[in-house]
Amino acid sequence: MSAKRIMDLTLATIGLIALSPLIAATAILVRVKLGSPVLFRQQRPGLHGRPFSFVKFRTMMDTCDENGRLLPDDLRLTRTGRLLRSFSLDELPQLMNVLRGEMSLVGPRPLLMQYLDRYTAEQARRHEVRPGITGWAQINGRNALTWEQKFALDTWYVDHTSLGLDLKILGMTVWISLVREGVNQPGHATMEEFQPRNNSSVRASADS
Repeated sequence: MSAKRIMDLTLATIGLIALSPLIAATAILVRVKLGSPVLFRQQRPGLHGRPFSFVKFRTMMDTCDENGRLLPDDLRLTRTGRLLRSFSLDELPQLMNVLRGEMSLVGPRPLLMQYLDRYTAEQARRHEVRPGITGWAQINGRNALTWEQKFALDTWYVDHTSLGLDLKILGMTVWISLVREGVNQPGHATMEEFQPRNNSSVRASADS
């Protein structure tokens, strides 16, 4: 077992125990304000692009238009959801993904399965490590970055990963969560869907 995996198991276990009252309170808040289900689950690409069941607290309503299509994120994201996202509380259930070995505490964020065939060979290198709850891109701009900037930071992390860097990222993540920097992409409720530059941009229909 690698030192990184030992750190993940140790800190995720401590985190689940220490944060259990906050996790329980958040679950109750989501149940009261948004109803069931409390958790949002979706298949996301993990290490080497293998899919796993990604989990987080739900922040959006499943409201559809008259044709049965989900409304844009900014219309489905609730006030409670915005609050949870601003402090990254919606990400807490991913500690279970870490314990199961599907994610790491630190790594490139797991995105959508449909992005896999849109990456360049360089961008796809982000899947050479386990995805993380937080990462180098998250402490260097988060959703205020362009997709190209995010992917460049992700591949930089792949090339420079170390326990020391992970500890630095974890420490910076706590600070950024408190000051709530870069929660949204400018002009958007969440993050615009990734499309290669030669395609027009559309909105993601996922609780990303």
